[in-house]
Amino acid sequence: MIDLRSDTLTAPTDEMRRAMARAEVGDDVYDEDPTVRLLQERVAGLFGHEAALFAPTGSMANVLAVRTVVGVGEEVLCEASAHIARAELGAHTAYTGLGMRTWRGDGGGIDREAIAEMFAPDLGPFFVPTKAISVENTHNFAGGTVQPLADLQWVRSFADEHGCAVHMDGARIWNAHVATGVPLAEYGANVDVLAVCLSKGLGAPVGSLLVGSAAAIEESRIWRKRMGGGMRQIGILAAAGLYALDHHVERLAEDHEHARMLAEAVGVDPATVPTNIVVFSVDDAASYVAEAAASGVRVSAVGARTVRLVTHLGVTREDALRAREVLAAVR
Repeated sequence: MIDLRSDTLTAPTDEMRRAMARAEVGDDVYDEDPTVRLLQERVAGLFGHEAALFAPTGSMANVLAVRTVVGVGEEVLCEASAHIARAELGAHTAYTGLGMRTWRGDGGGIDREAIAEMFAPDLGPFFVPTKAISVENTHNFAGGTVQPLADLQWVRSFADEHGCAVHMDGARIWNAHVATGVPLAEYGANVDVLAVCLSKGLGAPVGSLLVGSAAAIEESRIWRKRMGGGMRQIGILAAAGLYALDHHVERLAEDHEHARMLAEAVGVDPATVPTNIVVFSVDDAASYVAEAAASGVRVSAVGARTVRLVTHLGVTREDALRAREVLAAVR
């Protein structure tokens, strides 16, 4: 079975497992795990921020990140199909009591006009004030699209001018970096806080990091514990992340190539597939998924008529070629 449902399906390689087994560990709730601290310092440095905090999941990292810049009764603006709005089970509202308003962006993109029109200044006890703008890079449900640097710079400038913050859901920021060559620090310079994932394209078994100011991380460490995310000897997991940063970033280009190979088989122009996700329309997504699985390829329904496939570390070129044959025959 060739599994293209998600890049979260990657398993640690033998070399990564050996790195995990050798990891020096301590109690991270006491901030005494040396491997975790090394990972946090390294990731913060990559993005040009003061600090970072390891979290067990990307959703938790996003919730922690957004709540550092948006409080109870305040709002964050984001694209309508953003992961924080669609796929985190209302966690931001449940934990923080914030509101969300959304714009509909072409390809999940940043709509400058809509953001400018939607932004709500603090007008006293009459309207919900906008405290942050959230962007997703790459954009999951839009097919792994990359936010243009010029648009990110515009959001940063707009936020500075209007006194609000910028959050980035950078779960797949590594893919954006490899696809465009834009330095990670350049992405980091345009946001106040971001979340990045290790357990998707990078192939670690667990983990995301919240990246931001030292004050934001100190506050988030408390909230992570409050939410049940205080872990102990997690240097074993952090070691997987460190290995992934050393060995699995540049290879993401292979996943992007495989995704373009598969795109043509499902009627999508490969030129419109910048990274490792292909989203396409069918008459009946559930039937399509079942027929593909019966032929040995797993893909996901992400809507009644929408299917998604994701390439990753566990998909070889031979797998991609075989999957292309199968999917081309599915109708």
